[in-house]
Amino acid sequence: MSVATRFNRSAFGRWVNSPSGRLFRVAAGSAFLLLGLRSRGTAAGRASLAWSAFPFSAGALDVCYISAALGGPIRGAACRSA
Repeated sequence: MSVATRFNRSAFGRWVNSPSGRLFRVAAGSAFLLLGLRSRGTAAGRASLAWSAFPFSAGALDVCYISAALGGPIRGAACRSA
């Protein structure tokens, strides 16, 4: 069994690809975005702006970057069916 398959079958992998996990990722991305906009004049603010793209896009587009990094499917639907 591959590492990606083990991740997608784990409790965390199932949660992160569930509707509540997607909502959490969108909320986390939005929080990082707002934090970055508030302090965009600092290096931490710019880093927060850049980082916000990952959780926000993962939740909004239903993709799982962790699964993809482990060699598995990138689409959330494919992760859920695995």
